[in-house]
Amino acid sequence: MPEPAIVMERLTRRFGAVTAVDGLTLEVPRGVIFGFLGPNGAGKTTTVSMLLGLLAPSEGRASVLGHDTALESQAIRARVGVVLQHPGLYEELTVEQNLEFQGRAWRIPANERRARIRELLEGMGTWDRRHDVVGSWSFGMQQRLALARAVLHRPQLLMLDEPTAGLDVIAANEVRATLVELPRRDATTIFLTTHNMVEAERLCDLVAVIRRGRLLALGTPEELRRSVADQRLIVTGRRLGAGADALQHDPRVRSVELHDHLLTLHLAADVDLADIVRRLVTAGAEVEEARREAATLEDAFVRLVESAA
Repeated sequence: MPEPAIVMERLTRRFGAVTAVDGLTLEVPRGVIFGFLGPNGAGKTTTVSMLLGLLAPSEGRASVLGHDTALESQAIRARVGVVLQHPGLYEELTVEQNLEFQGRAWRIPANERRARIRELLEGMGTWDRRHDVVGSWSFGMQQRLALARAVLHRPQLLMLDEPTAGLDVIAANEVRATLVELPRRDATTIFLTTHNMVEAERLCDLVAVIRRGRLLALGTPEELRRSVADQRLIVTGRRLGAGADALQHDPRVRSVELHDHLLTLHLAADVDLADIVRRLVTAGAEVEEARREAATLEDAFVRLVESAA
């Protein structure tokens, strides 16, 4: 088995009386897209800062790509690419000049550097626009360029913070398509922090959920969805309020949401849906359509965070 890309052992960070990260222990295998999920203030940014060697742990230890974060932070940063929510590009330089500057900073040989820049820009479909001033590009295009800059030196690990935040649908899909290719094409491990549960469900091989610096769950999106062990019944029609009232205290119904002509019932697993619909009709609801939906990663996330409150 290859050594994991990231190992955390009881990783802890305190700021005075506040514990931002509290005994995190987990491993991130190589070559996967790993989602690091949590509400605001969960400790995600503090954890990333420790993994990059920018912040020392109060207790515990971590290693990234086999290097101790406390002792070998420079070696880690040389092998890692980072993309934050703000692209951080030099907006008065051209697209090519931005990548050229970064390539020189990484000390990539000239011929290899030029070939790599062309490869990345052609992959973005923007080679013909390499002389554009970056400030003239949209935020979405700048974010894609920031991603190209982060992988210019072929890092073994890519750390991303909300990489599609603020992007339109087309730009976001293009970024996601690029991310999915990286582990397969370059054997790059991706460590992704995001609030976008749909994105995490679509992209990630493994996810960890944290709250107040503590690990709540670790597994594949499917494993976390199964941990919720419920299902949703979506009902449209008229007079649904009467049916909702009738089911409020049914032990099979975990929660009821009514919005105009749409009723959403969160049910325990293996409930007889036909019997639920019969109860709605008996109570006076006029059901036009009823469909079942399986739990999503967002459902699992909300359930985990609320249960730990």
